Amino acid sequence: MRGNIAQLMQQAQKMQENLQRAQEELAKLEVTGSAGGGMVSITLTGKMECRKVRIEPSVLSDAEMTEDLIAAAINDAVNKVNAESQAKMSGATAGMPIPPGMKIPGMF
Repeated sequence: MRGNIAQLMQQAQKMQENLQRAQEELAKLEVTGSAGGGMVSITLTGKMECRKVRIEPSVLSDAEMTEDLIAAAINDAVNKVNAESQAKMSGATAGMPIPPGMKIPGMF
């Protein structure tokens, strides 16, 4: 029984180290979402902070279309950050049974 607990503690410590490393990688991550075939692009960090917005001047004449393209580009970038975060965090917890629905600190 003691051996099992010691092994479980080692696995938990390893998972914690992996999670910390994954969180550090995510903090450095930058992704770009785009819309309208690249007419609008938004760059976000892994912490969902906006780093850059690029809007092609030709779309500025139509305010409603510009707004829609900005919203779509933001959503695209957010989805990419979430996918990358999920991939890194699931890799960090590989081998450890995590109960369904359990929130892992640092996941968005």
